[in-house]
Amino acid sequence: MALIVQKYGGTSVGSVERIEQVAEKVITARNQGHKVVVVVSAMSGETNRLLDLAKSINEHPNSRELDVLLSTGEQVTIALLSIALIHRGCPARSYTGHQVHILTDSAHNKARILDIDKARVEKDLENGTVVVVAGFQGHDEHGNITTLGRGGSDTTAVAMAAALKADECQIYTDVDGVYTTDPRVVPEARRLSRITFEEMLEMASLGSKVLQIRSVEFAGKYNVPLRVLSSFEEGPGTLITYEEENMEQALISGIAFNRDEAKLTILGVPDEPGIAYRILGPVGKANIEVDMIIQNVGADATTDFTFTVHRNDYKKALDILNSVARELGAREVNGDNKIVKISLVGVGMRSHAGIASTMFEALAKEGINIRMISTSEIKISVVVDEKYLELGVRALHSAFGLEEGSNQ
Repeated sequence: MALIVQKYGGTSVGSVERIEQVAEKVITARNQGHKVVVVVSAMSGETNRLLDLAKSINEHPNSRELDVLLSTGEQVTIALLSIALIHRGCPARSYTGHQVHILTDSAHNKARILDIDKARVEKDLENGTVVVVAGFQGHDEHGNITTLGRGGSDTTAVAMAAALKADECQIYTDVDGVYTTDPRVVPEARRLSRITFEEMLEMASLGSKVLQIRSVEFAGKYNVPLRVLSSFEEGPGTLITYEEENMEQALISGIAFNRDEAKLTILGVPDEPGIAYRILGPVGKANIEVDMIIQNVGADATTDFTFTVHRNDYKKALDILNSVARELGAREVNGDNKIVKISLVGVGMRSHAGIASTMFEALAKEGINIRMISTSEIKISVVVDEKYLELGVRALHSAFGLEEGSNQ
């Protein structure tokens, strides 16, 4: 008897009819002899609706109270799914994050899971009950409701699977697996039958919206077999697993991109020890995550410092940087929130040279100017103007032979 954790996203539970379809899938798995834990998101559009309500009162609502509000979306879904299961003769019990004791830190709106008390869930499973857990939420040590940030239900599902030592964590979504890139941008994109945790981690961190990055981190850390499946059609999906020595690796597994980038530059700051901290320290204290960083040293003992942040944090980061510039006597500050990041990902890069030059050549042929470059062992990222996003992705997808039917 296998223990399976199934996660259904907002689109999968977007209406009562779809919730009833999910109930049928859950019952099918249970009838096959599996113990089943289901983690669900809020119904599609519900989190945005609640957020809009809060922002209609205050553009920057209190973060604790916002968590109290947003967590109600999942509570609706777990109750409706449990009602649907019970109506079909399947014993089920719903739990909020607080009830199942998903303990998190106190970072409201983007909390991290610290621990899960699995005793109540295991007892229900032993009694043949399907356990339905609210994704995206938990509570801190003070009893405050917390939420895990966008896509946090994936993290809840993987964390539950890790705590329960589940045989597989199945992420049901509106796509039937992980693709070489977004099929809406490149119709020829190909579904991958498997991808490594390492590659998926890069894809998630670089803008692929299939899985939330923390869920992949959890899965890799605790070796939770992870499978991405479609809620609406049958198929094997994509298995996310550890790299095996006998796996023949493609040079490039996929192309990720992120539209949510913004770039900030501070010009003419003193070139001296500690200057990076003096610039980025205040940004970090404001809980703004910095992505790519470039520092150029000038001939006049000054340096120019450029970094990227999420576009939502652009205005806040720009205000902080202007304050830092005055303190340091910098020449000027400028920013650009009309940029995007395009990234090649593949463990095959480790053993092959020439990937970067092929990438740069493909972009050059299309007249696309590269503004920033960042590399790691299995990825190369470039920042380009927003208007070149789709052209750049298509050019690279073709240059590396990733289209359907390719054996690359």
